[in-house]
Amino acid sequence: MSVTPGGGVGYVNFSKYKRPTKPPMTPMMNRRQALATTLLAGAALNLVSNQRSAAAETAPTAPAPAGPFTVPPLGYGYEALEPYIDAETMQLHHDKHHTAYVTKLNECLAGDGKEYAKMSIEELLTGLSTMPEAVQKAVRNHGGGHYNHSLFWQMLKTDGGKPSEALIADLGKAFGSMDDFWKKFGDAGAKQFGSGWAWLVVGKDKKLAVVSTPNQNSPLSDGQTVLLGLDVWEHAYYLKYRNKRADYIAMFPKIVNWEFVNARHAKAVA
Repeated sequence: MSVTPGGGVGYVNFSKYKRPTKPPMTPMMNRRQALATTLLAGAALNLVSNQRSAAAETAPTAPAPAGPFTVPPLGYGYEALEPYIDAETMQLHHDKHHTAYVTKLNECLAGDGKEYAKMSIEELLTGLSTMPEAVQKAVRNHGGGHYNHSLFWQMLKTDGGKPSEALIADLGKAFGSMDDFWKKFGDAGAKQFGSGWAWLVVGKDKKLAVVSTPNQNSPLSDGQTVLLGLDVWEHAYYLKYRNKRADYIAMFPKIVNWEFVNARHAKAVA
């Protein structure tokens, strides 16, 4: 504390301190200026939003892998199977997992398996025994993944009709009843250790059977015709059903595209 002459102890001379200068006041916008500013801001936001929407509409959902095989379109919206299978799972399953199988298959056919590059997927999977071990493994895993999923997308529909009379009759001969078929089919999926598939197939004897395969192995490689399949890899259901594979299997009858299954059955037993 400073002491001034004659002021005594404790007297502070404030005259040496300058009063702070107030910043100049910004003039307030009038109503017309405020309205114009608001309109400009709204237009800018709409422009950004429209640009983002346009980008989303033109963005590819699944990049096309280079090579003889490509990922087929899903054929319906990602949300089409809600509430049974969620949209995010469908997008990841189709655009990421299926694309990965096709990419790896094409890489194999551009390398060690180039002599098989002109074969159809059916020819590849039925001719595994003629291939070198490394090529055979790649085709079984990645070619099987491509073939299995290409069928799987077509087997799914929330309003897929009903099994034909001919199919119901053959299911009765093979399993006893529709309920018995679903029990056996569900058991095949539930008891498949780790990753794999449950299948309804037509064998070489033209009779129906329920089988399961590990990983991406396809019944086609065993001379069987696929009618219906359920992917029990965790990537097919984990986002919605978590570790409850049984719940995922139980809902499956609600989303079967029987029109597709009926057509395959009629052709297989003809």
